[in-house]
Amino acid sequence: MMKVHQGPVVGLHPMFGPDVTGLIKQTIIVCDGRETEQYQWLLKQFQVWGAKIYQVSAQAHDQAMSMVQVMRHFSTIAYGYHLMAEGADIEQLLNMSSPIYRLELIMVGRLFAQNPILYSDIIFSNPDNIMMMKRFAYRFLELLEDVEQGDKTAFVSMFKQVSDWFGDYADDFLAESKTMLLKANELKKI
Repeated sequence: MMKVHQGPVVGLHPMFGPDVTGLIKQTIIVCDGRETEQYQWLLKQFQVWGAKIYQVSAQAHDQAMSMVQVMRHFSTIAYGYHLMAEGADIEQLLNMSSPIYRLELIMVGRLFAQNPILYSDIIFSNPDNIMMMKRFAYRFLELLEDVEQGDKTAFVSMFKQVSDWFGDYADDFLAESKTMLLKANELKKI
């Protein structure tokens, strides 16, 4: 942006979709550009409207988005593609689903109800995303090899390492997901 505009520049990335009707409790990522004093009024207005402003460098934003968006969307698309290619019966899967799997399936279906150009733009936006996806594929195959070889010890060891890495967040996320599942169950069609 700074190459094409000589005036004030700020990078804004709203972390919500077009169906959100207000900014209360919504996150907007801010990457400072040029003449920061010229756009402070805008950031303050977002906060007045209830938004949470999260400031990071453009590089930190791009790295985080490769994890938050690219990997999540790519994995979801691959899973949806796999379900289709396997001829899965969605209704049967829903009927046999636990609440958490139902919610995951809803999130997969939700993605495919949207514009494919949006998701292809996100995934194809940065050439560094390719290496991230390749590292993910490598780790997937590494775990698959443990399963294929019947090496539960290696699998459990990896699981514990990841659990330790998540630390207190794992328990926090478990509690938060329980609350979400209760709310999601209230919305469930009969």
